[in-house]
Formats: sequence, structure tokens, C-alpha cells
Amino acid sequence: MTTTNNIEKVVIVGGGSAGWLTAGVLAATLRRRGLASVNVTLIESPNIATIGVGEGTWPSMRTTLQSIGISETDFIRHCDAAFKQGTCFVDWLGADRAGANAGDKAGNTVGDQGSDRDRADQYLHPFTLPQNYHERNAAADWLTKSNGLRFSDAVTAQGRLAPLGFAPKSISTPEYAFYLNYGYHLDAGKFAELLREHCVGKLGVAHRLGEVRSVRSSGEGDLLGLELDSGEYLEGDFFVDCSGMRALLLGDCLGVPLRPCGDVLFNDRALAVQVPYTDPGQAVASCTISTAREAGWIWDIGLGSRRGVGYVYSSAHSDTEAAGRALRDYLGASLGAPASSLEPREIAFTPGYREQFWRRNCLAIGMASGFIEPLEASALVLVELSARYLAEDFPVTRDLLPAASRRFNRRFRQHWEMIIDFLKLHYVLSRREGAYWRDHRAERSVPESLADRLALWRHRPPWHQDAIASDDMFPPASYQYVLYGMGYRSDVPAESGGSGARGDTFAEVQRLVGQLQGKLPAHRELLNRIREHRLPTV
Repeated sequence: MTTTNNIEKVVIVGGGSAGWLTAGVLAATLRRRGLASVNVTLIESPNIATIGVGEGTWPSMRTTLQSIGISETDFIRHCDAAFKQGTCFVDWLGADRAGANAGDKAGNTVGDQGSDRDRADQYLHPFTLPQNYHERNAAADWLTKSNGLRFSDAVTAQGRLAPLGFAPKSISTPEYAFYLNYGYHLDAGKFAELLREHCVGKLGVAHRLGEVRSVRSSGEGDLLGLELDSGEYLEGDFFVDCSGMRALLLGDCLGVPLRPCGDVLFNDRALAVQVPYTDPGQAVASCTISTAREAGWIWDIGLGSRRGVGYVYSSAHSDTEAAGRALRDYLGASLGAPASSLEPREIAFTPGYREQFWRRNCLAIGMASGFIEPLEASALVLVELSARYLAEDFPVTRDLLPAASRRFNRRFRQHWEMIIDFLKLHYVLSRREGAYWRDHRAERSVPESLADRLALWRHRPPWHQDAIASDDMFPPASYQYVLYGMGYRSDVPAESGGSGARGDTFAEVQRLVGQLQGKLPAHRELLNRIREHRLPTV
């Protein structure tokens, strides 16, 4: 049994994207910090498949992959990955949107799966910040004189180019560099395989296959070790629970309850299916497409060889049969043929997060720490953030555990609350009819923190003073994209945005659109070229 005060043995329970990302970030960062003596072991069940609900990442994944030493070319090839430049929201606004924004003719289309580019009931939340974002609030300029342009089209070239099917970079752009900011769409199962190979082969992570049969703990509540079904006993100083929704260590063993948020975000079911392309040369969407439906919304994610499609909905407002019909109708319209041969997988979940993420010598990461609907794809970025926090502030001795756990719990409780507020914003602004949408707008279901922000933003647009910390999950620009994409209005005096600066910003965006159209290939073309030629390295 371990008697040293040092933390030298880290045991991660659970594989998948969460477990292997954590292992990779932890092993690579500890090595850079001169703490290579800390051993990382991951226990993975051979009987649990990766859920892979969202298959979407934020731009932060580029930094994460680069930091652990994975080539972007290898990642794209191995994981059937594609580029993600943001999220296109379709049918979220409500029937009166066309009248409220009749001047919108900005050419917004996903360019890849048949959406009408002139539709007034869709908008884009791109990953690229508004032009001159750190110097000037372009929202104030746009609110006083939009010239009929949608907000994302007026303030960033990505708003115009991504929906038209352009890639965010070219084959000559170095790995992880870009013209337009991007994350990824990926095959979650293949991603876990790549991470496993890299962590074991390059970063020295030990791998065990097996089921955890029992957990030993001290009288004070610290975890001591795990017994596997093979009979092997693994002793540890620190444990990371990546066991998914079961939360084997933090939930089952340490008794940390889930804090439900179903009174704010109602969705608790999903039907997911993998959809082949009808044509191998079919264009690949570089934005996640989120389409609102009667009791939820449908995600549509383009990979190199297929699409991932699913309907996430509220069981209090729909049943499985009705949800299945909604998904089949969407797929039928999208495929141009009956979708009866596709068999969706049903996933049930309780929306919420743990009362504590870190207790004693155990930290939960991934779905073990909580899960909510994949709107805005926050699941993997929370894994990245959690792993990074642990690695950079690693408690090298047991004496540091109490302070480290308190700091982590405070920070990530705030992260979860901000995510819930941001997701709720999409529903609160919608003018769609039906019980599901009306219940979302009901005052009783809107967090006070979000209501306060909306009250302030009636009189000014979101800006830097709204950021709470440098690592906020969503910058003020993200709120701007959603607010003004959905027809929200902030009262801004006409003289508040200097006309010269306004003209310069909008004209600069337009010039950039023209320049990039001559440099950027189509998304499918770039993916094909990466499979033939490697991206340059710096």
C-alpha cells in the first residue's frame, strides 16, 4: 500500500474520448513540467462502446491535439474528420422572423445539404470573432446601420464563406493554422482509437482492459485501489472518473449526487443515426446544422464519409414514436428517399451536473461529471478544460488536494452555469409555437442570471465587460451572434458607432471575403487533398 505523501500513481477509469483525452493531456503536460515520474494508467472496459452523440469540437481542440503531439494530417485521416466552422441554426426563430428581418438576403446556406440560401429563418454562429473585435464593438455599428446584412455576414468573412461551402484553410496552410477559425467534426470511436495508440505508444500511458469489480477506500473516504474482473488489483494515489453517466467512482462510490437542470433545459432523450452520403462526391457541410422541431432539435454533422444525424428532445413533450417520425421525416427530405432502413439508437440521459466534480482524491471528467444536450457542442471542450486544469495545477502531494479540489469545483460550477445559461438563450429568444417552446420561455424556467443579462442587453450590446474570466466558455461575441441572429434588438444611439469606423469594418470584411474566395478550396476538395498530401508543418 502507498505510504508516501507524494501523488505518483494516477488511475483513469474509462476510455473513450474523455478518458484518452485526459490521459494524453495529463501525460504530456506532466512530462513538460518535469513530473514524468507520475505514472498514468487507464482502465478501459472492453464491453462499453463510445456514445459519440455530438462528434463536434470547438477550436480549442486544435491546441489540445498539438500540445499532446498529434499531427493534424494524421488526425483528419484516421478519424474521418472534417472541419467545423460553427453552427447553422435553422427554424429556431419562429413564423414571424421573415417579417422581422425581411431585408436579410445575405446568401446564408449550408451550401452542402440543400438549405435555401435566402431563408430568413436561419442564422450562423461562426467560430471567427467579429472583425477588429478587440478594438471596437461591431455590434453597435451593425445595430445602427446593418444595410440589410445579417450580423454574422456583416462582421466576419466566415459568415459569408462557410455557408457557401468554402474550407477554412488551404492545402498549403500549415497544420493547425487557418484563414478562418475552426474546430472539427469527427468519428468519436476512431478518435478514441487514435488517442489510445498515441497515449500508449508515445506518451507512456499504461493500458488495462477489464471491468472494475470493487473499489477500496480508506476510512476517511480516499480511494485506495481498484480490483478488476481479472483479479488484478491496481493501487492509486489519484483517480479520474471517466466512466460515463454511471460515474462509477464519484457517483457510486463517493456518493456525489447529480444536480439536475431539467427545469431549465428539458431535453433528456436522443435518437442518433449514421447516414451514408448518396454520392461519394457530395459536398461536406463545415457547420453543424441544428434544425428546430416540435419538441427539440435535430443535429446534422458532416464527416468525410458519412453524416451523423440525431434528434434530441424532451420526453415530457414527446414520445419515442413521435420523435422517430420527426427524425425520419427530416432524413427523408434530406436524402430524397425513404429513411425507413435506418435504425436510430436511443439514448436517455438526465440533464445536470455533479454537486462536486472533485472529492477527496477523485475527479470526474466527461459524462461522469454531468451531461446536457449537445447544442453548441460543449461536452468535449469541458473534457479539454478539465484535463488541462488538472495537469497544469496537478497536486503533487496529498496536502494540496483540499485546496486544488475547492478551486476546481468553484471554477467548473461556474462553467456549467454559464453553459446552461447560453444554451437556454437559444430557447428564450425563439418565437416558435407549441408547448415545448412556450415552456422554455416561461419565466419560471429562465435562470435569474440570464434574465439579468437580457435586461442589460436591451440597452447595450454584449461586450468585454460581460466576460467574467479569461477562460469563459463563451465570449461576448458568441452572445452577439445568437442574439442578433435571432432578431434581438439592443437600443443603441445612432451616434454611438462612428460612421467612418462602421464603414471601415464592414468594408474590410467585404474585401476579405473577396480575397479568401480566391484562396480557399471547397471543403470536400480540401479533405480529399489532405488524404493525398500532408499539410505542411512549421
